[in-house]
Amino acid sequence: MVVRDPRRRERRYAVGAGGIRRAVFYLPKDLAGIVQKRPADRWGVLAFEDENGRDLLHVPLAGWLPEAGSIGVLDLRPDKCLSRTGLRQLVETLGIPLTESSQPLTASGIPDDGRGDMPARAFYAELPRWHTWARGIGLVGWFVALVTGFAADLSWAMTVAAGALFLLPAADAVVRVGAWWRNRRHGRRAEEAEIRPSPEAGSGGTRRFLRTASLRVLPRDLVLTNALGEERRLGRTGTHGVARLVRLVDATTGEPLGVEVRDAEGEARALLPWRFWFAGPGGSDGWAALVAALGVPSSDEKYQQSRATQPWWQGHALAGDARRMSAMEGKAARKQVGWYSSVVGANEALILPIFSALLLVGLLSDEVPMFLAGVLSALTILLSLGPATASALVSRASYDRTPAAAQGRT
Repeated sequence: MVVRDPRRRERRYAVGAGGIRRAVFYLPKDLAGIVQKRPADRWGVLAFEDENGRDLLHVPLAGWLPEAGSIGVLDLRPDKCLSRTGLRQLVETLGIPLTESSQPLTASGIPDDGRGDMPARAFYAELPRWHTWARGIGLVGWFVALVTGFAADLSWAMTVAAGALFLLPAADAVVRVGAWWRNRRHGRRAEEAEIRPSPEAGSGGTRRFLRTASLRVLPRDLVLTNALGEERRLGRTGTHGVARLVRLVDATTGEPLGVEVRDAEGEARALLPWRFWFAGPGGSDGWAALVAALGVPSSDEKYQQSRATQPWWQGHALAGDARRMSAMEGKAARKQVGWYSSVVGANEALILPIFSALLLVGLLSDEVPMFLAGVLSALTILLSLGPATASALVSRASYDRTPAAAQGRT
């Protein structure tokens, strides 16, 4: 069995003698505690064990469920989540026994077998591990060097402190440049069908939504991308794969409301608001292209709205998905895509410049170490505030405005 992460790093496990012999599904006991402390474990953890009962690999179900961010923990039973992720089918394909256990999970998310083993954990982190290490070294190095410099009056220690603090925005910049380069290299595949949103006039579809959101049909996946660039993939094969498209229409007026993407068991896996995807010019062509590209049956179903004053999807199990796949207000979008508010902490844009200002006076010093400390501090401030400020200005002026507003029309 090969486990591959998004960066194409692989782990290989033999199945049978000397390898994986069985699977144990650890059910969550305290749902509230699980959600707060270990969100990835809120539907349980699947552990693969060897013949001696030693855990080799842990798979948190939430990390493998495409709609994990859109569905409530109480709306989906753990055993159903096991099927939705395809992990139950994987166990059946491997031909190993599957058992359930109510054994409690430790605070680290590792089933408490009393042996202290730390098996691999098949869970993708948003940021690479080196980024965390660089930031940790930078903070510790800055504090130690700064205290040492002031206590022993060592000017070179100030240079070390400024250099250590510079690691924080520098690591962030490397991650951003790397992501930009990977996206730039991503070319559209010949076998790929792409459907762009066609929002209804006056719905508030911003340039961010029109340029970023998309539906891409690949040979083995349906890739859904929202206005924030968040991407999730639904398989097209197996019982958990895309098997039907259902257009929900208002039970009273017959007006299309949204589209459910369902699997072979009839479970809704994604929810697209019709108003933002298929109600505008060319929307009917987009709907036809999606149906043709997926090659699955499509049908209409009546949907009774709960309240006329609320969005029609209120009360739907995938209401969170409908919100994610809709156009967003500019302020809300900027809050979620901003680096300091969404990834490494909302206060860092303020804290880093303040910390750097302690050594910024080195620019006026005649001592080379202090001058270098001042230069590094200035670069830290520039790298901390420059890209974020430029991005916010561009977003306000263009990206988070509708095309009509950006062109000065009402």
